[in-house]
Amino acid sequence: MKEDQLLSFSLADFHYNDNPDVLQPPEDFKQWLSHSKVRSAFSFFEQQLLTAPKAKSRVRNNFDGKERDIINLTSYNYLGLSTHPEVIQACKETLDKYGMGASGAPLLSGTFDLHAELADKLAAFKEKEGCLLYSSGFGGNVGAIQGILRKGDIAIMDEKIHRSIVDGVTLSGAKMAFFPHNNMKGLEALLEKHQGKRKLVLVEGVYSMDGDLVKLPEVSALCESYNAGLFLDEAHSSLIFGEHGRGVGEHFGLEDKVGVSFGTLSKSFGGVGGFICSNQGLIDYLKGYSSPWNFSCAIAPPIVGGLLKALEVATRDSTLRDKLWQNTHYFRKGLEALNLNLGLAESQVIPIIIGSSGDMLLEMASQVQARGLFLQPVDYPAVPAHERRFRISVSSQLNKEEIDQALNIIEDVIAKGLGTVGK
Repeated sequence: MKEDQLLSFSLADFHYNDNPDVLQPPEDFKQWLSHSKVRSAFSFFEQQLLTAPKAKSRVRNNFDGKERDIINLTSYNYLGLSTHPEVIQACKETLDKYGMGASGAPLLSGTFDLHAELADKLAAFKEKEGCLLYSSGFGGNVGAIQGILRKGDIAIMDEKIHRSIVDGVTLSGAKMAFFPHNNMKGLEALLEKHQGKRKLVLVEGVYSMDGDLVKLPEVSALCESYNAGLFLDEAHSSLIFGEHGRGVGEHFGLEDKVGVSFGTLSKSFGGVGGFICSNQGLIDYLKGYSSPWNFSCAIAPPIVGGLLKALEVATRDSTLRDKLWQNTHYFRKGLEALNLNLGLAESQVIPIIIGSSGDMLLEMASQVQARGLFLQPVDYPAVPAHERRFRISVSSQLNKEEIDQALNIIEDVIAKGLGTVGK
């Protein structure tokens, strides 16, 4: 295959594997991956952090092999709880008492008193009857949806829904139906089309690549009108939105309309794992039919100890949440002054949309990282080919000096590269 042909491909083109050896990838994939530009693009993945995920971190860059001190705009440690002194101390104390791992699935020998306490407190926090903990966020979405839906059911999803939800629906055997992003006419058309069927509408509180919010009041009203269940993925909004940090459901005053509230424990909570909160009957049912809960080892006790403390620290007052929003507003104001395309972001997740040039995206990525800004490129097919971007994750740990430094680098490399300065 010629070089110019190779560069017309992306990961979207190699899902079907026609290699007669089932343990080998497609031959054209190996050719594609060996191209110098493709290898260069992949060098931005799996770069090794050498310190905790704080605002100031250290990384070993794959693209040139150098170690650098960086301002971290990529971490999901939104509230700094992963490195909070009280959380770390709680992890240490729990490790001494319970050891490193749960050494069992929750149903048999993996449920400790700590797991029960965390589940109870998360249910109370989300104002639901019950909670089920999962050892991964991805597994939580897969497991909950695989346990809820059945063949013949209809899963109605926003087209920008997270892959874990799509995989959960696939495993369930339910039929998939997608509506255009945040398009209520499209949602209503699908609800109308599938009247009389068991239906579940699945949306995200904050959409992870765009940073915008679900139109929850409209979605909720349509679900009620058409007798559809509502599943809200609060992965990027728990502990951040709402008066008490309960999420986008609380932000809109519609928690009672959300049938299943999902959250990760790896982002704002600073640990690892996932959870769903719902009515007690559904929680009890899923304990029998949610495979990732039944057949995965429970969350490690030291992590659970830290998560309990993280929940306490994050909810005893609004200090961390307020600091996050102050940083977000300050950062966004600086980006808007550079006339950058930030899409429809309205959260701590802020995209900088570059456009269709993959070469430009990767060149900018290498430049900003060489100058000490850990800002990762997001390429097609993770986002549309004409909306390649960087994605900023704002943290409460950032100070004004660090944000200003980041804005200066973004101006020099990205804004000037796009020609937006002074427009």
